[in-house]
Amino acid sequence: MLSTPTPPHRFAHHRTLLLWTLGILAAVVAWDAIGQDIPLARAFGSANGFPMRDQWFFVQVLHEGARRLGWLLVLLLALGVWWPWGVLRRLDVGERLQMAISALLALAAVSVGKNLSTTSCPWDLAEFGGVARYASHWALGVVDGGGGRCFPAGHASAGFAFMGGYFALRRKAPAAARWWLAAAVLAGLVLGGAQQVRGAHFMSHTLWTGWLCWTVGWLCDLGASALRPRLAALTAAANGMGADDPPRAIG
Repeated sequence: MLSTPTPPHRFAHHRTLLLWTLGILAAVVAWDAIGQDIPLARAFGSANGFPMRDQWFFVQVLHEGARRLGWLLVLLLALGVWWPWGVLRRLDVGERLQMAISALLALAAVSVGKNLSTTSCPWDLAEFGGVARYASHWALGVVDGGGGRCFPAGHASAGFAFMGGYFALRRKAPAAARWWLAAAVLAGLVLGGAQQVRGAHFMSHTLWTGWLCWTVGWLCDLGASALRPRLAALTAAANGMGADDPPRAIG
């Protein structure tokens, strides 16, 4: 069976997404280059530490509560593959699976990065009452004397990880896709900002988490797009179609 060529508008769309991905990457690198992490941290902390570190709303609501809510949404997306709810009813099973998998892979990518990182959190630095010395997260292999495992921002991924849902929704529910993306970005920024105020992360940690989750979501979409014609062929074969019959599109 001859493969169906990719329509020109698909190439244009992938090119647009690539440009967005590279543009966001350039902006995040620019933030690193101008070195504003420490000055911004000084707005919330001093040699006595970060006053809002143990504030109830930031700890119980924006940290613990948001973390539990994030995992609940992951569970709902996983269950929605077989028992769709809300906007998921507009998607086929492959697109619903893509939403769940992209969120899990984004969370996993951030978690792996954190566990490999030697970068410590702002509240670990001597300037803010800790013992570590500041070292850029790009100073690979440099141990700063603190606990490390603070880059990228894990908590912000409780919002950013769901950006991959935009790619799964955009074909059949473009308006919902835009709202979904806006909500995920806003949630990631709010959660990352809360951790910034507490001294748990630098702003660069949050920005890199956002870019990483976006990129994972996009790569999942590219993989799903590549698999979709093959799944269509398998479906056609299962339905007893002839080899010369055109495959039925999925999604």
